[in-house]
Amino acid sequence: MRFRHPDGSTVHLAYCTNVHPAETLDGVLAQLRDHCEPVRRRLGRDRLGIGLWLAKDAAHALVTDPSALRRLRTELDRRGLEVVTLNGFPYEGFGAEEVKYRVYKPDWTDPERLEHTTALARVLAGLLPDDVTEGSISTLPLAWRTAYDKQGAETARTALLTLAQRLDALRELTGRDIRIGLEPEPGCTVETTGDAIAPLTAIGHDRIGICVDTCHLATSFEDPHTAMDTLAEAGVTVVKSQLSAALHAEHPHLPDVREALAAFDEPRFLHQTRTATAAGLRGTDDLGEALKGDALPDAAPWRAHFHVPLHAAPAAPLTSTLPVLKAALTRLVGGAHPLTRHLEVETYTWQALPPELRPRARSQLVDGIAAELTLARDLLTDLGLKELP
Repeated sequence: MRFRHPDGSTVHLAYCTNVHPAETLDGVLAQLRDHCEPVRRRLGRDRLGIGLWLAKDAAHALVTDPSALRRLRTELDRRGLEVVTLNGFPYEGFGAEEVKYRVYKPDWTDPERLEHTTALARVLAGLLPDDVTEGSISTLPLAWRTAYDKQGAETARTALLTLAQRLDALRELTGRDIRIGLEPEPGCTVETTGDAIAPLTAIGHDRIGICVDTCHLATSFEDPHTAMDTLAEAGVTVVKSQLSAALHAEHPHLPDVREALAAFDEPRFLHQTRTATAAGLRGTDDLGEALKGDALPDAAPWRAHFHVPLHAAPAAPLTSTLPVLKAALTRLVGGAHPLTRHLEVETYTWQALPPELRPRARSQLVDGIAAELTLARDLLTDLGLKELP
């Protein structure tokens, strides 16, 4: 979906396909047929943006076989779909029964992360619509915090500088400008937007910036206005933003609130949980850990890294951080000029929701994704952007 900003530039809105498990190119092609095109039709649109997630095997097939890349591009065109952004964070196995800490491997200290991201950039350059020259890829925020030291930091910096050089060369070769955004996430070396400034300024390249995920922003209790001001002052580019909402519990000390939260404690994904205290941010690596005894102070609200559907906040006594998303979006695209032109709805947790909230049929998932995109579209038009055909 495309929107015209009041300054005349085009802002792209997509939804991320990491909600649909697929490890191979055939699996990706099936996603287009079974999910993406039906979402487009449900919205009544001639064209729909999707943020592709390409696992390592799919990316390898596309970057090594020009005919495979042409096949994917043809399928996108045939089904009324377009790609300007990729989700390069998960490497493989994102649809596994248990993902948890595995999603952070390989990290930016491992050469395979550099090679995989390079492959994604080359693929994206071949998938961009003919009238689009800028693409974006979100990636792991360096590493999970417990496996990172000074040597790791230097290794990661060198890898990202190498990537920047490859992106420069790709621009010279194809005319396509591909940018990479580190995506701050609770528990990682880069947990907040503030944490991103030092490593990004050390790299000092305008093709390596930040991806602002509004669920992660909210989980870490960051104020969107302060975060955007700090990034702007540091000269950090917002490459893309993932529009998502976290789980919010206003009174976590109450038994009924804890019972409601326990329904979201599930075995597939890590749900880092945070609370703001007078001494600073406190947290646990997972929601279940927070719910055990006094692992986390409960005198103030809790927020959990659980991407809840944008259009359907959890039932009381819980809610979502949709207000944080709205505030961030106002700063991202509501000013005289957009801070980013790539927006991506990223609710990948539909099948991890409590059983009564999960879609039971493919059509229900299509309905839910379409409803999220409709909400995002309405937020954009309320900010003065004009939806394009």
